[in-house]
Amino acid sequence: MSHFDPSKLQTKFISPASALKPILGRKYTLTHSDESGELYLSIGTQYDNNSINLKKRDEVIAEWTLVEGRITLIGTVYVTGGEFDEEIANRRFVIFQKELPLALKAIFFGDRLLFSYYPYLLHAPIYIQFQSVLPRYHQMINYGTPTQYLNIRY
Repeated sequence: MSHFDPSKLQTKFISPASALKPILGRKYTLTHSDESGELYLSIGTQYDNNSINLKKRDEVIAEWTLVEGRITLIGTVYVTGGEFDEEIANRRFVIFQKELPLALKAIFFGDRLLFSYYPYLLHAPIYIQFQSVLPRYHQMINYGTPTQYLNIRY
């Protein structure tokens, strides 16, 4: 799934969110189909919990928030809460690291109108929290800024 194909992305806005508001508290839920390669992006003021597969837990969620007075995108991926052994947790961690650039491209492409109205968001930092009960995989990683993902040719 490492190549982003915009034709495989389906984006929906969940009211009261729209293409232009809100910024703070704007939440993204990105899921996918292993079979079709389709990506599903929900944009709202709440996460789209109905789209999350609780057995796979391979979604990417993120929210625009203020961190020390600076608008920042904070995302989360779920590695393990103890239900996966070390080997599977490691595999999930590696896959998430590999696929996160594609996931971020999809999120930013799906919400590209927001960036045209609020270009300062292009330079906001992105941090992804890898959630795990295993300390080795429980970490926050800096993924740069949206500009890195929107300037790449699709």
